[in-house]
Amino acid sequence: MDELNEIEKEFDSQLLEIKDEKKLEDVRIAFLGKKGKITNSMSKIREIAVEKRKEFGQKINLIKSKIENSLSSLKEKLENEIIQRKIANEKPIDITLPVKSSTGSLHPRTTLQKEIEDVFVSMGFSIEDGYEVETEFNNFDAVNVPKSHPARDMQDTFWLDNGQLLKTQTSAAQNRILRKYNGTLKAIFPGRCFRNEALDHSHENTFFQIEGMLVDHNVSVANLIYFMKKMLSEVFKTDINIRLRPGFFPFVEPGFEMDATCTFCKGKGCPTCKNSGWLELCPCGMIHPNVFRLAGLDPNVYSGFAFGLGFDRLVMLKTGLDDIRYLNSGNLKVLSQFGVKA
Repeated sequence: MDELNEIEKEFDSQLLEIKDEKKLEDVRIAFLGKKGKITNSMSKIREIAVEKRKEFGQKINLIKSKIENSLSSLKEKLENEIIQRKIANEKPIDITLPVKSSTGSLHPRTTLQKEIEDVFVSMGFSIEDGYEVETEFNNFDAVNVPKSHPARDMQDTFWLDNGQLLKTQTSAAQNRILRKYNGTLKAIFPGRCFRNEALDHSHENTFFQIEGMLVDHNVSVANLIYFMKKMLSEVFKTDINIRLRPGFFPFVEPGFEMDATCTFCKGKGCPTCKNSGWLELCPCGMIHPNVFRLAGLDPNVYSGFAFGLGFDRLVMLKTGLDDIRYLNSGNLKVLSQFGVKA
C-alpha cells in the first residue's frame, strides 16, 4: 500500500508541472502506459497475500481513476487555452463592411440555371421547389414505378432508416405539383438528385436535373418540341435543332430520348458526339395516364408533356468541361474560369 501512496504523491507533484500537451502525454505514458507505474503495480496483485488483494485492488483502481480524470480535465483545459490564444491573436473582422466586388463569383451551374429559369419564365412557366428527402411513393409509385417494376433496379437508391430516401430524380416532385395546381399548369422544378453511382467523367453520385411539365387540354408532342427548342436556342444563343428517338420511361407514354445538335461541331460530327452530330440531352414524353390518375386528375380531360433535363450535362456542354466531377469539386482554379460575378 505504501507503494501506491508514493505513486499517488508523485502523480500529484507532476500534475502541477504540466503546462502543455506534450508534458501531459509524457505523464500519461509514465503512469498509465504499458510500462507505466499503475500498469506495473496492477501486475503485482498476484504476489500479494490473498486477504489483502481486495483492498489493494480497490486502492489501485481509485488511483487509476483519479489519474485518468485529472489528465482528461487538464487536457480539455489546455485545448481551450490554445483556442483562446488563437482567438486573441486573430485579426478582428468587421462583418458590416461591404464585400469587395472582385471577390467571389457564381458557380457555372448556378449561372446556367438562372438563364434557363429566365427563358421558361418568359414562356409563362413558374419555378417550383422539390424536396431532397422524399417518400418512396413520390419518388417511385406516383410516377408509375411500383415495387415490382424493373426500372427501380436501374436507380441505385440511398435509403434512409425511416423508410424515406434521397430522391433519385426530380420526377419525385411531379405528384405534389400536379395536386397543387389540380389542372392546367406550366412549371419547372430544378433540383439535386442522388444515386449510388460509380464515379467517372460522366457519372456522379450527386447531380442536378431540371424537370418540367406542361398540362392543359389537347397538348401534343409538337408543343414539347417547340418549348425545348426555344429554351436551347436561347441558352446557346444560336439556333439548335432537336430530334426525338423512341425511349422507355415509366412516367411518359409515348416516351422519347431528346437529342440536340452538337454544340462543338455544329452537327458536322466530332469525337464528343461520336461523329453523329447529335448529343443526347434528356428523356421526355407525354405524361402517362397513370401519373394523372395517381394525382387525382382525369387523363381523358387533361394531357401534357414532361421532361427531365440532365442539367449537369448541359453545363458541361456550355462550359466545355469534360469531367462532371469538376462541378462538385470546389476546384476554384477550374470553376472560376466560367464564373459570373455575383
